[in-house]
Amino acid sequence: MKKISLYSLFAAISIFISGCATVGPMGKLDTSISAKSQEERVQFIILHYTALDQPTSLRVLSQQAVSANYLVGDEAPIKVWQLVPENRLAYHAGLSEWKGYSRLNASSIGIEIVNLGFKDTPEGRIYFPFPQAQIDRVIALVKDISLRYQIRPEYILGHSDIAPMRKSDPGPLFPWKQLADAGLIPWPKAEEVAQRIAVYEFQLPEIKWFQQKLAQYGYSIPQTGLLDETTRSVLVAFQTKYRPAKFDGMPDAETAAMLESLLASLKAK
Repeated sequence: MKKISLYSLFAAISIFISGCATVGPMGKLDTSISAKSQEERVQFIILHYTALDQPTSLRVLSQQAVSANYLVGDEAPIKVWQLVPENRLAYHAGLSEWKGYSRLNASSIGIEIVNLGFKDTPEGRIYFPFPQAQIDRVIALVKDISLRYQIRPEYILGHSDIAPMRKSDPGPLFPWKQLADAGLIPWPKAEEVAQRIAVYEFQLPEIKWFQQKLAQYGYSIPQTGLLDETTRSVLVAFQTKYRPAKFDGMPDAETAAMLESLLASLKAK
């Protein structure tokens, strides 16, 4: 057996110890023990539209008091800018709440998508579509971020989800179903919705039921039992995302069935 000198032994121990320490302002810090109770600081991905064209979006998000971690352009070839590093806070969410978490700037990555949003015309409000190439880049970006931070699917949200009284983006033409098909977000199961609709068409639940279910899913909503302005706004946000063909903020059988299907899928995890 090869003999090991005391010098070699001490050197090996020194290397091991130094590998378990970092040098801080107060000297070496021991990093050999890691707390069990911890998780990634980034918990959410929040999607927005800019309501501006690409040059203006870049200028506003880089030079004014609003920002985002990423901006996805709409001009071919589609380009993605990282405007704020992921380990730094971007000012994109504002006053916001989801599942009891509030002020989500600190715990989220914000993705702004260049899109003009909507315009009001004599015939009604018109929304602007998203180019498929742009959506493909958004899906790839969301997938990459969510894998790296292990973000829960129900924590990939729109600005309207976390601030329904103030915001409506990314709007009814944003194809959330494509994110669901990519395995990124939950989606109501069509067969379950069809079965439940018949029940709820026979007897629609009371407003309190909708408020309770929406709160269970994650929305910040008062439990008043009344179809007040906040409840209507939350219903609009939910319907815009999961049933964009009709988002009038009125409780109905299909909305109830979708809520039940989504909550059932979360409980099954």
